[in-house]
Parts: sequence; structure tokens; C-alpha cells
Amino acid sequence: MNETLPLMERAAGRTADLVESIGEDELALPTPCADYDVRGLIAHLEWGASLFESLASGGGMIPQSEYTGDFRDRAERMLAAWRRPEAWEGVSPGMGLPMSTLAAMSLCDLDVHGWDLSVATGRPYEVDEEEAERLLAFAGQMAPTGRKMGAFGEPVEVPAEASALHRALGELGRDPSWKP
Repeated sequence: MNETLPLMERAAGRTADLVESIGEDELALPTPCADYDVRGLIAHLEWGASLFESLASGGGMIPQSEYTGDFRDRAERMLAAWRRPEAWEGVSPGMGLPMSTLAAMSLCDLDVHGWDLSVATGRPYEVDEEEAERLLAFAGQMAPTGRKMGAFGEPVEVPAEASALHRALGELGRDPSWKP
């Protein structure tokens, strides 16, 4: 295991708390992730947790499903899979990437979509500087490939003095000043 797991645990807990605070009347709100409203983005997070659980367990890709409202349970199962030392070994047969890269992808998914939900619903989402710096490093490494695959948008210009989180969001195609 490496230093990514504690960051994943914090991000999953923070995101689950946020998801559970969202009311039924907010599920149709738009988000900075243009393909999804709040309900769709939570469904995407649910799928992502199950996907990264599968990958950490040696499995492959799984189909995306509809919103079920069980993000915390899925996130806990995902983290349990990543707590196994063997989850960090080698390359994923499902995606052909190093397992540590998949863990970083999971952290990115949690943080970016957690931020998406927070600004869509007007709730706080605090990412500490260590986690934000890791996200920024990951964004710099993976965003060009992610853009080619359609996972990330074109970079958004963010001031150099902006926080690491905002610079990472910009690199991943999010506008940190987005408003609903």
C-alpha cells in the first residue's frame, strides 16, 4: 500500500457526507460536469466506487448503472478492496495501468466530482493541501491522455496563484469559478 490510501479514505468519507446531505429536491440541479445533473453525477460516483472496487480486486470494467442512493456503502467496499496489499501490485488486467495509477484515478474521481456536487448544491468541500497537491500532480500527468479519451475537458486557465485544488480543476477542464 502507499500514501494514496489515506487520501482516498478521507476523500470517500468527505464525498459520502456531502452526497448524504443532498435532498431529493436538489437531484435535478446542474453541475460543472456538463454531462450530469446532481442525480446523474451521484450515479456516476456510485459506479466509480464499484468500478474501482472491481479493479482493485483483479476484475475488469463494469457497466454504469442508474442512481441507487448507496454511495457510502459502495465507497466502503471500494476502500476495503484497496486495503488489501495485493491490490497495489502490478498492472490492472481490466485497464492495463499500474494499480497505483488506478488508485490515483479513484482519488481524482472522488475529489473532482465531490467538488462538482459541492458547487452545484452550494455546500463546502474542503480538500487539504497535501491532497490537492497530489491531485494537481496527477492532473498534470494524466490530463492529456484523459482528454484524448474524453474523460477530461480542455484545460481552463486558472491564475498561477490559485490554490492547488483550483489549478488541478482547471487542468482537468473544470472552471473553479463555475456557478449554477
